[in-house]
Amino acid sequence: MSALLSLSRVAWATLRALKKVPSTCHRDMGGMAGSQPTFGLLVDIDGVLVRGKTPIPAAREAFKKIVNPKGEFLVPVVFVTNSGNCVRQAKADQLTGVLGVKISQDQVMMSHSPLRMFKRYHDKCVLVSGQGPVVEIAKSIGFTRIVTIEMLREAFPLLDMMDHDRRPELMPSVPIKLPNIEAIILLCEPVQWETHLQLIIDVLLTGGNPERNPQQLLSSHIPVVACNTDLMWVAEGKSPRFGHGIFVLCLEEIYKKITGKELKYELVLGKPSELTYHYAECLIRAQAAGRGWQKPIHTLYAIGDNLMTDIYGANLYNRYLEEESSAKGSLVQAKVVAGKQTATLSQDEDLNVLTSELMQGSATSCKSVLVCTGVYNPCKDDMQGHKELITGPVFHGHRDFRFDAELSDPDYIVPNIDAAVDLIYKLEKYVPN
Repeated sequence: MSALLSLSRVAWATLRALKKVPSTCHRDMGGMAGSQPTFGLLVDIDGVLVRGKTPIPAAREAFKKIVNPKGEFLVPVVFVTNSGNCVRQAKADQLTGVLGVKISQDQVMMSHSPLRMFKRYHDKCVLVSGQGPVVEIAKSIGFTRIVTIEMLREAFPLLDMMDHDRRPELMPSVPIKLPNIEAIILLCEPVQWETHLQLIIDVLLTGGNPERNPQQLLSSHIPVVACNTDLMWVAEGKSPRFGHGIFVLCLEEIYKKITGKELKYELVLGKPSELTYHYAECLIRAQAAGRGWQKPIHTLYAIGDNLMTDIYGANLYNRYLEEESSAKGSLVQAKVVAGKQTATLSQDEDLNVLTSELMQGSATSCKSVLVCTGVYNPCKDDMQGHKELITGPVFHGHRDFRFDAELSDPDYIVPNIDAAVDLIYKLEKYVPN
């Protein structure tokens, strides 16, 4: 059985929306440059292109081979990151500075980007946790009624008691009235974890209204969406840093300790979720169509530095593509796509329409390419012994995965992204003009 990420059945309807992603990528870049590629690149950012704010030297060398002197991309490229602390345009601007190449926001996929497809949540009042311009981020992906942790803290100042220096001396003269919270969106790792953890638990235990007394015996809680479960990521330090997955782990353990029940997710997005790769493939296809390339994209190459996200996710998606080729149109395949082994389609779900839309994808394989400039950084003399390091006893993936060691084994290991591009061109026998 393949390792599957637990998602709710809202994923079924979501996959219908894949065909609605605008095919506008790089329409302003002119006609074809060089031979038409039949492959696309899914490039991670942290640990592949940058370490923190420091560019990795190989990145600029790599993109000299991917972009022609006119600034036109020779192959379709989507930057797929688990970062969630900014909007796509801000990340595109950052990449433009790092690479010395003009990057469009349509080439950038943040961990929260697929939420644009989940329109059924867009009109709900959502509590958003993260850092950066969280209101702007939430609006950019379609949400219209947004409550932040700071707004919640101002409305209920007596709930944030951990930091003695931030305890209020006086209650607000006029109470702040907030609407009942209907869902929680975990964008990325926040600042002041204790405040976020405390107030999120308050919202979960009170059914979305912290004015109520906690109701610990509720049979279920309001919907929770986690946009990234990365346990570790790499910056300028010598060892990896805590990622949003650590925050999510803390939240899960606190909720279970208090209630005796598991925290349940409506959606878990970001790499290694299959929905992330579906969305990325759609962006690749849109980019190729925008350039007027007629040949279908058959192979995706996912370049990353993290075994439990970049590599695991690429291999999981490759497994789906392999199963799709032998089981298109079957109910079992639809379940694999949705990512929930025990999922059942609602009676009003049109399986025929869903299957038709899934078959629009042209990719037949997704190859994983591991670079050694980030989370995975073995000693130079240990390159041949990577298998033991990869499939060791510690699983850093999210708890909702059934761990499959094979999925954490990359197809290729290279020193850096420049070597990755050389390898891919060689494998594809691609010679850009």
